[in-house]
Formats: sequence, structure tokens, C-alpha cells
Amino acid sequence: MPEEIRIILDNWIPILWFGSILANSSGVSKRRPGRNVIGGSITTIERLRRSFPIVSRRMEPLFSAVICGCNAGLYREALHEVYIARIQRGDASFAANVLGARSALLSVLVHFFERGRWGSLAQTAAAGQSLTAEDQLFILMQAGMYLAATRGMAASEAQICYDRAESLCHSLNRPLLLYAALMGQWRFSSTADRLSAALQIAKRIYALAQRQNEPAMMIGACTALTITHYHLGDFETSGQFAKQGLDIWRSGGAQSAPEEVDVPAGACLCFDALLKWHSGETASAQATIEEAISQAKELNDMHGLAVALLIAAILAQGEGNPAGVDRLASNLIELSTRQNFAQWRAIGVILRGWARSAFGNPAEGIPWIEQGIRDLRATGTVLGVPYFLTLKAEALHLANRTSEALEAIDEAEALAERIEQRNVLSRLHRLRSVFLAALGTEEAKIDASFCEAIRIAREQKSIFLQKSAEATYAEYRRQKASASRGRGFRLPLG
Repeated sequence: MPEEIRIILDNWIPILWFGSILANSSGVSKRRPGRNVIGGSITTIERLRRSFPIVSRRMEPLFSAVICGCNAGLYREALHEVYIARIQRGDASFAANVLGARSALLSVLVHFFERGRWGSLAQTAAAGQSLTAEDQLFILMQAGMYLAATRGMAASEAQICYDRAESLCHSLNRPLLLYAALMGQWRFSSTADRLSAALQIAKRIYALAQRQNEPAMMIGACTALTITHYHLGDFETSGQFAKQGLDIWRSGGAQSAPEEVDVPAGACLCFDALLKWHSGETASAQATIEEAISQAKELNDMHGLAVALLIAAILAQGEGNPAGVDRLASNLIELSTRQNFAQWRAIGVILRGWARSAFGNPAEGIPWIEQGIRDLRATGTVLGVPYFLTLKAEALHLANRTSEALEAIDEAEALAERIEQRNVLSRLHRLRSVFLAALGTEEAKIDASFCEAIRIAREQKSIFLQKSAEATYAEYRRQKASASRGRGFRLPLG
């Protein structure tokens, strides 16, 4: 007997044996004609090992038992007796949160769907084995959560699951899970669509939280509104929702939140740090992001930790600290590689490339940035890409490729306008001024771009961006006063 089959049989006899008997004698598995129940599971486990080595021998038989059960049409037993009870260990989400086996879990969950089509749950002829509406909702929420975590917030497969889950939440009257499904839709929309569309979903979440008078929902709703308004460039409104959400969280009243991709309060802390940085409160911003990192570690919230490391790196980049960015980017890449977070790993690569360029090695840094942007776009993500294009532009400028840097700025501005990401506009105009000045472009264009950067920063009430634009403009005027006409200028990027 092959070793793999012996391990499976030794560790999970009842369902595997009963499933194989049914598959071979009663034709339950007609949806997959000619499929050998055990053989198919062995192939899947081999794929699991290659894609996720951390899956232990102890868990492999359980994964295979679910797959065999699904292949035999025993969906309810596979779900309740193995997946929930043994793999996830009830509400503990053991395989996901302790082992970090989200990709492996997806390789199991996909067998509950017809021919691997996310959102189309499988049917069976086996008596008592059809998935109930509650079962379907649970599977859709699990799949949506792990798809978003591993493939990125813009994963269309996750959006399909959350859309299907929303209708079930309404029919089953499950407001907490409806909240979680809407949060999943908001994450997709804010990452892959226009921010105005994401704002409408965030408002729906907020209205639901108000109707339910549920603190946990309200924290999530405030987080969604904080992040959306932040990227829209409305820092004042963003700060109001951040304060509301964090006040509720610190009061300790939120206890009944459903499991999500990450803990909303952690994301709220991250953006509160960014807002403090915009207000010129750099010390407070640093303390807040350190709190977010500490909380994510304490809660074993690996996705939240990835977000916190990303925001910490952005703060370090804004402070012109390439050593800090390089350290945080390395941590983000290592964590994301271990946890299979495609979106965050791509961003870590971009940030590492910027750090290498800022250290004086743009020839090494630029390929990192370009590869990271390609990988990020491959996830379907558009939010944040304008900012990362500005990092590419800085690196190109440092490599004396300033004309290409201007092209990157133009690309970033066009994308920012399309998705309505206005928080980057002041930075875009300031950098355009720097590059135009370096090329010795006519003064009117340089002045106009500087003035636009300052105007936007004032309108958005960003003290940091305003001071940065004003200081760079002042340096330009100083150099211009002492330079011969038509000469290019070398202005600071920060």
C-alpha cells in the first residue's frame, strides 16, 4: 500500500472509507465521472506541498479527507466533521491563523464549488449531504476571506464570493455576516475601482452598523470611511471617522465581530498614524504605527501586521529614511512570502527598490520597483499605484533619467484622476516641478506646478505636504536667483 494512502487511512478512516464505498458503489460522485476518490486527493496533496510546504503531515490527511468527501458528494460531513471541527478547530481558525495555511485552505475549499468556479456551490445526490444555506454562507465567507488575503483585495474571485454571500445574509437575516460581506465588497471596490464607488459601500456599512447599534460593526464602518476619505484626499473627514472608530475600540465595547481579513481597529490605527503625519505630528504618528504593529503581533493578525509594516515604511519614506524603509520592506517581503500575501509582497518589493535607489544605487533599485509594480498590477490592484509610480519617478531622476521620470509622473496623474485617488496629487505636482526644473523647462510651467502642489496641500489641510512643497519652491527660487538663465536645477526630492 502506498505510504500516502496508509497515512490517510490511519488518520481519518470513517469518512474516507465511507466516501470511497459510496463513490464506487452508489454513484454519488456523478458530477465527476471516472474520478478516483483517493487518487484525486493524493494529487491535490502533492500540489499543496509544492505550493505551501508549511502544511504538516498531521494536517495533510485532514485536507485529503475533505477533498475525498467532496469528491464522493459528502459535503456536509466533510465540512462539519473535518473542515470546521478538525482543520479550523471551530472558531479558532487554526489552519489559517496558527499555521498560516490560507493557500492550502483554498485548495481544499475549492472542492465545495462546481468545477472550481468560485461562487457556484456544488450539489449532491447523497441523502442528507447537501449544503444548507448556512453551510453555503460559511463556505463563501471563508473563501472570500482567504482569496482576498492571498491573491489581493482586488481578487475578482473574492468579490464573486462576497456578492453571493450578501444575498444569503439577507435571506437568513444574518446582519453580522452581512457586515463582513459588505466589508469584503468595499475592500475590492476601494482597491480595484473608483473610490466614489467604494465610498457608497462604506456608507452602506455605516448605516447597517447604526441600525444594529453594534460597536464591532461601527469600528469596521469607521475604518472603511477613514481609509476611503483618506485616499480621496479629504483628510479632515477621514480624521473624524478615525477618531470615532478608535474611541469605540478603546472603550472596549466591541466583542462580537465576525472574522475578517484583518482586524479593522488595526487598519484604523494605521491610517490615524498617516493622518497625524499629515498634521505634522511626526512623533505621535510614529508612536501610533508602533502601536498598530504591536497589536497585530499580539492578536496574531498577520494580514494586519503586513498593512502596519507597509504604512510604517510609507512614513519612513516620507521622512526620507531609506534605511528604515529597507528594513521594513524586508520584513514585509519575508512575512508576505511566508503567508502568501501576493499584494503586500509586491509592495514590499517596490519599497525595497526605492530604498536601494535612495541609497545611491538606482541601477539596482529601478528593476525592483518596476517588477513590484508589475506584480501589484497582476493582482488587479490600482489603488496606491499612483504613489508607487512617484517612487519610480524619483529613482529614475536619481539615475539621470529625468525625462522618463516625468513620463512616470504623467502616468501616475492620469491613473489618480481615473480612480479618484487625490491624496497623491500635491506630491505629484511637487515632483513634476522638481523634474521640470532639472530639465531647465520654462519658468511659468515650473511655477504653476509648484503653486498647484501648495494649493492642493492647503485645501487638503496637510501641513506636511504644504511645508514640503513650500520649502522646495523656496529652494528653487533661491537657486534661480543665483543661477544663469536657462540652467537646470537640482532640487531635493523630499
